[in-house]
Amino acid sequence: MTENAKTFLYEYLNNASPTGFEASGQQIWLDYIKPYIDETIIDVYGTAVGVINPNQPYKVVIEAHADEISWFVNYIDDNGYIFVRRNGGSDAVIAPSMRCNLHTKKGVVKGVFGYPAIHVRDLAKDKAPTVNDIFIDLGAANKKEVEEMGVHVGTVVTFEDGLTELNNRYFVGRALDNRMGGFMIAEVARMLKENNVELPFTLYVVNAVQEEIGLRGAEMIVRRLKPDVAIVTDVTHDTQSPMYNKKEQGDLKCGSGPVICYGPAVQNNLRDFIIDVAEAKEIKIQRQAVSRSTGTDTDSFAYATEGVASALISLPLKYMHTTVETVSKEDVQAVINLIYESLLSLKGNEDWRYIK
Repeated sequence: MTENAKTFLYEYLNNASPTGFEASGQQIWLDYIKPYIDETIIDVYGTAVGVINPNQPYKVVIEAHADEISWFVNYIDDNGYIFVRRNGGSDAVIAPSMRCNLHTKKGVVKGVFGYPAIHVRDLAKDKAPTVNDIFIDLGAANKKEVEEMGVHVGTVVTFEDGLTELNNRYFVGRALDNRMGGFMIAEVARMLKENNVELPFTLYVVNAVQEEIGLRGAEMIVRRLKPDVAIVTDVTHDTQSPMYNKKEQGDLKCGSGPVICYGPAVQNNLRDFIIDVAEAKEIKIQRQAVSRSTGTDTDSFAYATEGVASALISLPLKYMHTTVETVSKEDVQAVINLIYESLLSLKGNEDWRYIK
């Protein structure tokens, strides 16, 4: 990883980009990839696309999503305590004792998710907190003081945690799901430019919004781009730590390489093409099976139009939807390399149909 890339990674990961409010992160991402692309496309909801070699008949997408889970202010009581609702799959269990940022027009307001002390709870009846139990304390005396800070119903809230490294082997932080994906596809664009690669097709480097609430950004942009191929990257669960059931959730491990997904939304010929590239380039991979859907933007690219040949390359991740999401540095580079080598192997005239 270059020093410039590492600086971008930290800036991008430490920036807040909640679902529906991704613009600041998208600007950071666009500023980084601008030297490596020819054009940009920005849609009305904020999905950002870097275009390389535009106006070719064959069109390929590499894609990640830009948004992170968060909270909305839902109610402010007379004493100034704030109650929330989810924006995406936010976890109420981890919220108590977390510091948080409330994003207002006046700027960031600091808060904490409070919780009654262990001394005053009936531990015999103790239970995991739910969304209705958790609350935010701004240090305000009353509702009026909260509102004077610029906080109101609908204000978006994120946990306050930055990117760190663990044992010089892992990246750890908030929102690696899936801004690490945005970093990886940006690095592919950089490598193509710096290696003077001339692609025989148009490449769309897509950083989509609103994945966490139903793959909505991808659904919108695929209708606009109408690509022939989509290679999507997102995170998937490392299943090695306690409380995972490998019989149910598979046997996947950080540090053991990119995960190739098998499932109905994944186009088999494209998937096997990527596996062949991995084998030829000696990039170790893992395999994962899904049921009805991948749960990622792959589903929108596959199904939202007349059908796009789509595949999913996942990054194994520990502790998804927490503030200590953890990925292997080696896996990050391996995913970058696999996407890059897959693009170099495409001729730009492939017909992926099963029956011809």
